[in-house]
Amino acid sequence: MADDNKYVFLNRDLSWLSFNKRVLMEAADKTVPLYSRISFLSIFSSNLDEFFRVRMPSIFAFTSIDAKKISLRDEYPKELVQQVQDAVLSHQKEFGRILSQEIIPELQQNNIFLYYGEPIRPEHKETIREYFLSKVLSFLQPVLLQKENQPNVFLENNALYFIVDIEPADQPGKHQYAVLNIPSSNLPRFSELPMLGNDNYLLFLDEVIRENLQEIFPAVLIHGAWSIKLTRDAEMNLEDEFIGDLAEKIEKQLEKREVGHATRLLYDSAMPAEVRDFVQKYFLLRKEEMVEGGRYHNLKDLGSLPNPVKGKLTYTNWSPVLHPEFDTHHSIFQSIAAKEKMLHLPYHSYNYILRFFNEAAIDPGVKEIYVTLYRVAADSHIVNALISAAKNGKKVTVFVELKARFDEANNLKWSKKMKAAGIKIINSIPGLKVHAKVALVKRWENLPDRQAGKQWKNYSFMATGNFNESTGRFYTDHVLFTTQPEFADELEQLFVYLQSRTQPVLYGKISFKHLLVSQFNMIKRFNKLIDREIKNASKGRSARIIIKLNNLQERAMIEKLYEASRAGVQVDLLVRSICSLAPGVTGQSENIKVRRIVDRYLEHARVFVFHNDGEPEYYMGSADWMNRNLHSRIEVVFPIYDKSLQAEIEHILQLQLQDNRKAVLLSNNLENERVSSDGLPLAAQQAIYDYVKG
Repeated sequence: MADDNKYVFLNRDLSWLSFNKRVLMEAADKTVPLYSRISFLSIFSSNLDEFFRVRMPSIFAFTSIDAKKISLRDEYPKELVQQVQDAVLSHQKEFGRILSQEIIPELQQNNIFLYYGEPIRPEHKETIREYFLSKVLSFLQPVLLQKENQPNVFLENNALYFIVDIEPADQPGKHQYAVLNIPSSNLPRFSELPMLGNDNYLLFLDEVIRENLQEIFPAVLIHGAWSIKLTRDAEMNLEDEFIGDLAEKIEKQLEKREVGHATRLLYDSAMPAEVRDFVQKYFLLRKEEMVEGGRYHNLKDLGSLPNPVKGKLTYTNWSPVLHPEFDTHHSIFQSIAAKEKMLHLPYHSYNYILRFFNEAAIDPGVKEIYVTLYRVAADSHIVNALISAAKNGKKVTVFVELKARFDEANNLKWSKKMKAAGIKIINSIPGLKVHAKVALVKRWENLPDRQAGKQWKNYSFMATGNFNESTGRFYTDHVLFTTQPEFADELEQLFVYLQSRTQPVLYGKISFKHLLVSQFNMIKRFNKLIDREIKNASKGRSARIIIKLNNLQERAMIEKLYEASRAGVQVDLLVRSICSLAPGVTGQSENIKVRRIVDRYLEHARVFVFHNDGEPEYYMGSADWMNRNLHSRIEVVFPIYDKSLQAEIEHILQLQLQDNRKAVLLSNNLENERVSSDGLPLAAQQAIYDYVKG
């Protein structure tokens, strides 16, 4: 039984690995189309690469710190490195089993043969040799390895290489090692070979090179070649305070990122022990950085596996749904002014977001545009619309977050282009990321009902995401368009703060009355909302909380949910990945259930519902309950006041809570337990699409 002083928490890193195991479960699900299962293998592999780039540096560092000096043992216990490695090894073995024993045989049943270590058929050898000589050879850079502990070659981050064991003709019995790159960044990872009868054949780039090693190393005996991949630390380590221009700091850090310290060397499990020992010593690696893998690495590339039977063996695309209320007026601003509206992405068409910015760029009534950008698409229509707006004489102010991990270079590029077009650019705040998904358009328009004169009308855009049209195709998000002045006033003050870094002042005092803004009132308001449910439960009234998040890790908020559970409040959580809250612990969280949903779309929305004794309040926004979101970022959560929009959100949440096909219950030992399938099967994403489609 837990008490106030000894609450049970789940480790954030082990919890995230449990989520990645859930992704792997989808790859093993035979009800999922074959190529969609292959896509889940790709996602699993990509996720794991990012984990080793982003989290392992912290795990290595903090588990080695003396706990007497720094009290980090709860988050980083001494045994965490071993626990992570055990979990990863188990998951990778399951990955290999699914791929070799399920996916590849099922491909063969569909007349698709992926060479996976077996001998190449004679009919294909000449085609492979021709491809090697004409396309591959020019990208190869073999390097003989010299003395141990004095590496003369730099392994690029997450790039593929062979370690080749050769025996020189003039030195019989002597083993010499060479490193040979596999140029998967220059060439497709997979080749389609000539059909044999009705059978299609696919080949790894790795095997093209293996088949022709003698061309690269002539006049030597080749004992073997084994693939390796080195993952490097990707943490920016940006200081909280900066001297000089932040953009220059970011550019310098980006240059260093790809040469960061090693966090993992993945090697072929077939590599002999003496070769493995040589590699470890040669590249100055610690034993715990050596991770056993299979014959092939970077299996995130499976996402690009050719499908010779196009249109089959994958999910049927769901065509984005048109929102009927958006097409009732010629102008999108007229539609929003008539009634505030909500999009449920990607079920609804993303084009309404593009229209919002495109029309703002050319509408003569629009005078000012304000927007925050966190992750920008590589070919962003939204940014191009903002550039057009500036060139059309409108005042455009854009906050660009330069510290958005892995998007810094792209954001920096667009920041420079927008600045050159005359847009006022606000770059990152030192020590603080801006993750809010908000925009404000100020329009000078005619008074209603044919009254003479004009007025300012403000159009607010607030969302859980997504200003990135690329991820907008597969992230689930909610977007609110409204002309309610209470929202516009507070968004305007937020943009004042972002520009001046001075406290926003409303109505003569610092106050956000409607919006919940981290750094200002978010934690206080969430605590107050939970306290109200606790009070109602203590009086015997109905009390319930529903929260949907990507990640839940901030301990003070978790403790507040534990307090609610102990008071009798029913707490339903939908948490996609990291969850440090332990559900179902006696005396702590018996009234808390945690669900995960993994399906064709990435669950990304953050939604908060507080029952309020039968008068529920609904909120949504950009904020997860992580330390970083609540304490080191600007996040915006906003209420939904419109009853019809509340009903939409309630219906969607109930579908997700009733999911018995793609949802699992997270246990307090990090197991993903299938939801009981009693009754009719229900997959929430399919049900939501049908609901939105009407």
